[in-house]
Amino acid sequence: MLRDELVELLSPAGLTLLDSLPPYESQRDVVKLVAALRAEGHSPALVAAVLTQAKLRAKAGGSHGKFAEFAGRMLFTEAGLEQATRLAVAARHAARYRAAGIRRVADLGCGIGGDAMALAALGLEVTALDRDEVTAAIASYNLAPFPDAAVEQGDAESFDIARVDGLWLDPARRTAGHSDTRRLTDSDDWSPSLDWVFNAASRMPVGVKLGPGFDRELIPGSAEAQWVSFGGQVVELVLWFGALARPGITRAALVLDAAGAHELTAPEDSADEPVGELGDYLYEPDGAVIRARLIGDFARSLGGRMISEGIAYVTADAPERTPFAQGFRIVERLPYHEKELKAELRKRGIGTLEIKKRGVDVDPAKLRTRLALKGNASATLILTRVAGRHTALLAERL
Repeated sequence: MLRDELVELLSPAGLTLLDSLPPYESQRDVVKLVAALRAEGHSPALVAAVLTQAKLRAKAGGSHGKFAEFAGRMLFTEAGLEQATRLAVAARHAARYRAAGIRRVADLGCGIGGDAMALAALGLEVTALDRDEVTAAIASYNLAPFPDAAVEQGDAESFDIARVDGLWLDPARRTAGHSDTRRLTDSDDWSPSLDWVFNAASRMPVGVKLGPGFDRELIPGSAEAQWVSFGGQVVELVLWFGALARPGITRAALVLDAAGAHELTAPEDSADEPVGELGDYLYEPDGAVIRARLIGDFARSLGGRMISEGIAYVTADAPERTPFAQGFRIVERLPYHEKELKAELRKRGIGTLEIKKRGVDVDPAKLRTRLALKGNASATLILTRVAGRHTALLAERL
């Protein structure tokens, strides 16, 4: 979004126009709406701005959006929405600060203000800072309903951390801009840099949001590392320091789903269970459990065992519903040869096939095409290694 577009959008006329638009449904509807708005005399810049916001509000809202019912009163940029923390996840971040007795928090690298909103909603005093002028202005709009929240534009490393009791940091890990940004691979190029973050964490309570694939070798021993999954997808790694870290915990896997929050915690990486005989059931641990290296603890909770060295599947002899994994009943072992697989699936009338793989080199989409499935039955095919040998397992979900 350009600065001039933002000025028009934030004008009383611009905001009134935005709120008067019908719900965004399709690109085809936009063409007609553009013509209608231009005919009413609105400038091209304002029309572009309000339609972009309508589209982003639709993406951010609804039952699957990051901001649900709150999206209808917020403003966004494409990059800001993409990088924003889901409000349901941000609420759990904020609860840590309140539980630790921290009253004044600086959100450095606040983006569009999602985490700052969650902090302010719990009655904490929040200073939200972003280096980008447009992003800071949008955060100001989104935080306007919270009297204890203030937004500043500036560089995170220049902020006087003595002004607050704790920090929330989401380092900018992409190039500057509001769309089509590029990931920065060198942590020295982040804003703030990783060295600055860890230095601050040695002086006060800090929470820092990082990508789930962050190099584990760089995680300080003093941190609680918590991987978070939402709806089956690992969305972040948060490192907690000082009073925000729970005593005796350095590894945590938090799984958020429709039923609520579920967590595995440990003082360190858990050792895998030994490889054992394939049972009647197979479990694929949630990505947060895998990232946190708590597969061993999960396997022991089921009375299970590993199916092969280095393969993140757990097998057990009894079915169990668990939020920490997807479960499957093994129907049959099939030959791990494409021609024979095709014949076996054809014989069973399987026309709909979910293909999962771990530890094998295969493209599920291409394999599905080559299998030329026919029939009304459905199943799951798991391609993996069992005791080191390539194996095909026909299964059904629990």
